[in-house]
Amino acid sequence: MKLLLSAYILDLILGDPQGFPHPVRYIGNLIAYLEKKLLNLKKSTQHQFIMGMFLSIIVIATTYILTLVIITFAYSLHAYVGIIVSVLLGYTVLATKSLDVETRKVYKKLEGGSIEDARVALSYIVGRDTEDLDEKEITRATIETIGENISDGIIAPMFYFFIGGVPLAMAYKAANTLDSMVGYKNDKYLYFGRFSARFDDVVNYIPARLTALFIIIASLLKGKNYSQSIKTVLKDSDKHNSPNAGYPEAAVAGALEIQLGGTNKYFGKEVYKPTIGNAVDILNKSHIIKTIDLMYWTSAVAILFFTILKLIVGGWSYGPWW
Repeated sequence: MKLLLSAYILDLILGDPQGFPHPVRYIGNLIAYLEKKLLNLKKSTQHQFIMGMFLSIIVIATTYILTLVIITFAYSLHAYVGIIVSVLLGYTVLATKSLDVETRKVYKKLEGGSIEDARVALSYIVGRDTEDLDEKEITRATIETIGENISDGIIAPMFYFFIGGVPLAMAYKAANTLDSMVGYKNDKYLYFGRFSARFDDVVNYIPARLTALFIIIASLLKGKNYSQSIKTVLKDSDKHNSPNAGYPEAAVAGALEIQLGGTNKYFGKEVYKPTIGNAVDILNKSHIIKTIDLMYWTSAVAILFFTILKLIVGGWSYGPWW
């Protein structure tokens, strides 16, 4: 458990420094390379699906095994070398600080009155089209991204770190990266990326629901509307097209008394997402900062939860992979 706690603290301090050889970048490069080898749109839809399944299996298995080998080798040199390598690798699966940095860029552009720059900053962190969004829609997109990534970028990696150490947490990041790169319902990836998208749904099922719980607790500690957060999760979490994303988004919407959802554009096509929450407070750019603050408190609740759980089930010392 000390590895997870150490990785979390390091993430809060360092985030994702420019030029740092982040493992996710190498995972992304592997996905892009294999996609060129495996994807053939001239083949049958069944062939595309099978090749997409192979892509997922190869990437996730390679990531897990390679991480395991690196850490095992590091421990074979010396226990302290193993600990340092494990913490460094473990910290890269968490995105608390980087989620703050990247979404705060959008807020700063809006605060400075540059709607065009805000659209550009937003385009780096969302999959939807951003070129025509106004300030309110930019704000909504940013908050929805933070909400979803509290689960995908913080709680889910912590969860898999807790149950399977650094290798399993890194394998989760591989699955999540696959979904973000090929898990789209467009002409190119509809069949090739289907397995990756469905697998991502499976591995995020428990973390997404834990995230909603942690957000509710964080909203209680922060003096936000935790009761409305509970009600919104119970009422609106299953409205989302994703079986998981609705839970953290609903928890955030209820806690801040805002409404999320609506019409988005992806690759020029409009997609309507049912609204989540009640617009008690009119959505404005200040809600981005409030959501970032709630994100930090949620991550703290999560690390405390996993620490207490580890103490209950036994064990606290550093060890291989954990």
